[in-house]
Amino acid sequence: MQDNVRVRFAPSPTGGLHLGGVRTVLFNYLFARQNGGKFILRIEDTDQTRYVPGAEEYIQECLKWCGLHPDEGPENGGPYGPYRQSERKALYRQYAEQLVEQGYAYYAFDTPEELEQKRKDIANFQYGYFYRSQMRNSLSLDKDEVSKLLESGFPYVIRIKMPEDETVSFTDMIRGEVNFQTSQSDDKVLLKADGMPTYHLAVVVDDYLMKITHAFRGEEWLPSAPVHLLLWKYLGWKDEMPQWAHLPLILKPDGNGKLSKRDGARLGFPVYAMNWTDPNTGDLTPGFREIGFLPEAFINMLVMLGWNDGTDQEIFSLEQLTSKFSLERVNKAGAKFDYEKAKWFNSEWIKKLDKGELQQLVAEKLSEAGIDISDDSKLGSVIGLVKDRCHLLTDFVAQSSYFFKSPADYDLNAVKPKWTEAKQEFFEGFADFLLNNQSLTAQELEEKFKALAQEKGFKIGDVMLPYRVMLVGGKFGPAVFDITKLIGEEEAVTRVKKALGEFTKD
Repeated sequence: MQDNVRVRFAPSPTGGLHLGGVRTVLFNYLFARQNGGKFILRIEDTDQTRYVPGAEEYIQECLKWCGLHPDEGPENGGPYGPYRQSERKALYRQYAEQLVEQGYAYYAFDTPEELEQKRKDIANFQYGYFYRSQMRNSLSLDKDEVSKLLESGFPYVIRIKMPEDETVSFTDMIRGEVNFQTSQSDDKVLLKADGMPTYHLAVVVDDYLMKITHAFRGEEWLPSAPVHLLLWKYLGWKDEMPQWAHLPLILKPDGNGKLSKRDGARLGFPVYAMNWTDPNTGDLTPGFREIGFLPEAFINMLVMLGWNDGTDQEIFSLEQLTSKFSLERVNKAGAKFDYEKAKWFNSEWIKKLDKGELQQLVAEKLSEAGIDISDDSKLGSVIGLVKDRCHLLTDFVAQSSYFFKSPADYDLNAVKPKWTEAKQEFFEGFADFLLNNQSLTAQELEEKFKALAQEKGFKIGDVMLPYRVMLVGGKFGPAVFDITKLIGEEEAVTRVKKALGEFTKD
């Protein structure tokens, strides 16, 4: 156990929460809980052009659903607030100006048009040591001109002055020693013209002021590491820099590149924790919660994308993970996302759920689908029959709705091509039999049905499939006579007669 561990998740409120973001939260949370530390939520909303109303509340709701509750954050406060960067704006300028005074940063007065023209004129233009002398900044202009521009209120940004050819390095908790050449990094903007810091400055200042001890983030942030390393050094805080761990990417199912929202839309699975509706376009991106995942399964699936405990165990509760998780077992390589495997995790957690809790969740899904379950006395029995067929909570709607209402449509292609007058007569007779033998068990009914079919010269499959379609509408569901007993013989007869009318239509 490490002393005074403080970790943070620092999302930008720009849209839905990707499953990779939730995995970052999870790894932070587990590390903090293991070490008796604090897990902090910090909202990085300095880029007001990308800010999306409702996104912060959405992020917090996602964490609540997952059971990953921050110890400090915008909702519950804490000793190092405020926890929204937009409310900390006044803090950042002093550090940016300090860097300028010490020669580690400079004022840049280039207009957006000038920068755009430079990018057109020079292929792969990079604002850094090679071109900075050709640009309009406090390194290329004389002091008087710089003073006049500042006094006149001319817009400017503050950029870090990256060294020409230095090697900077750090020890990553997952990857070991990582080295960078500073000449490969451009002079990143630290303070924008509107006075807001960029991510690069804000993340360093806030991690220092909030006493963050460990910073876990996706490996896509590795290219920014040299800028951050130098800022920790230039601001005089090098000895207090957090230990970093860059987590492996979650990859597309084929392994070619990072999993994106577009991949989910293309392949038919969610990549966001919860439904996200874009307030500008109204477009809905589906989430794991609404598609029928349990939070326990979602968390379990996520932790296995890049981590294992060294055994064959795959099912872990959050409590088990808190004791077993270790960064030493996190892989460096990216992990392929497998939606079928994700559904398997969910089905395993559905099986583990308390009967009462599962019944309540299924009742909610049926109600959302407009299915009247006011008579829910049989819901427990229904769930017992169909549970093994359901990978998602939403599967219970298709698998159990016919217990509560007659099917509106039938899989006629499964029945009509082989439908005969003899089958019509058989089912008319069987309907009468059902009404007159309501005391029989499901097993006894099945035996009688088979005997009647044999007596009329039918193979059992010739009449069993049509009977299933009559009751449920298609070729699915549990044992057909269990269905008969649960819906009741009178309802079964009503459905048989209704279906016979459909089967004989031209």
